[in-house]
Amino acid sequence: MKKAVHFGAGNIGRGFVGVLLKEAGYELVFSDVNAELIDAINAADTYTVHEVGSESKNIEISGFSGINSAKNPEALTEAIATADVVTTAVGPTVLKFVAANIADGLRARAENGVSDKVAVMACENAINATDGLADAVRSHFAEADQYAIFANTAVDRIVPNQAPGQGLDVTVENYYEWAIETGPFKGQPLDVPGATWVDDLAPYITRKLFTVNTGHATTAYFGYEAGISKISDALENTEIHEKVAAALAETKNLVVRKFGFEPQVQQAYVDKILTRFANPYLPDTTERVGRAPLRKISRNERFIGPAAELAEAGQPVDGLLAAVEALLKFKVTEDPEAVELQQKLTAVKDGSAQLSQTITELTGIVPSHPLYEGLEATFKRAIA
Repeated sequence: MKKAVHFGAGNIGRGFVGVLLKEAGYELVFSDVNAELIDAINAADTYTVHEVGSESKNIEISGFSGINSAKNPEALTEAIATADVVTTAVGPTVLKFVAANIADGLRARAENGVSDKVAVMACENAINATDGLADAVRSHFAEADQYAIFANTAVDRIVPNQAPGQGLDVTVENYYEWAIETGPFKGQPLDVPGATWVDDLAPYITRKLFTVNTGHATTAYFGYEAGISKISDALENTEIHEKVAAALAETKNLVVRKFGFEPQVQQAYVDKILTRFANPYLPDTTERVGRAPLRKISRNERFIGPAAELAEAGQPVDGLLAAVEALLKFKVTEDPEAVELQQKLTAVKDGSAQLSQTITELTGIVPSHPLYEGLEATFKRAIA
């Protein structure tokens, strides 16, 4: 049987990537540092993925195992050495840490004389995440490309916080998209029926990041600011719905101008996204979706990325800046990034840090950039 090693045994790994790989006939090996989770995986014969929405169904997953990468790296190396696919869903900032494990597995393939290349794909909410992962793997094993195919992907499925006591079972929305670039496979893509193969991934991953991720986070920050916990409830609020739509009208302007999507096609995509966010069967919260604001406000992410390009083209960015202002007011004490963000803003307010330096540190935008003036006004309003 074909084998897939997946880094990240959490809800996205079990409820999205793992499902598609299992349905494609792969034996699943989950790698994670969470000992309790790995023990639960190895103690179970099956778990169920609950797809919810207008049409719901349950998918039973079997034929899987887990490896604690912190306690048993040798087993992980052996698994990668014999795998057909290696995927990740660990978060973009964690990729540099799993790169060493992947490099060890590729080195073992070389030592064992395995000629078939393993497909390595980072399934993260970031543009060209696999490129960054590949560079990190090469830093540990220079010959990595002789034993691996590195392909960028774009992933899209809402996987909310799970209900207490659900165990390994995962509740997800009944929509998904996993787009994979065909180029690295040289005309011989993997047999994964649930995946969409595209010649040029850039339009799809950029559109997804600047529509789905921008819209989801915008809903979260405005909802949190309004004291609304559930994402679907936030979108029922007319004022919030209009603010989210305003931000997505601006990102629509960008993707239409940049990639040539027909305006009506992109608007249909936006409308579909808003419908997904409003799914009442998904118990997603503004606090969860809004977490990690430092990453989300960074230069190439869902707010500053599109706003910077639009500002450079002389296009309006008021909706995106309004979302950034709401982000700056995100004060969830359970989220370390939210705490750090507020500490930085407090330092500006009390005079121990300069506003311009803080803006550039957080957003990557320097005072000479056309977006800077709008950001400066946004920060001043947020910390007033």
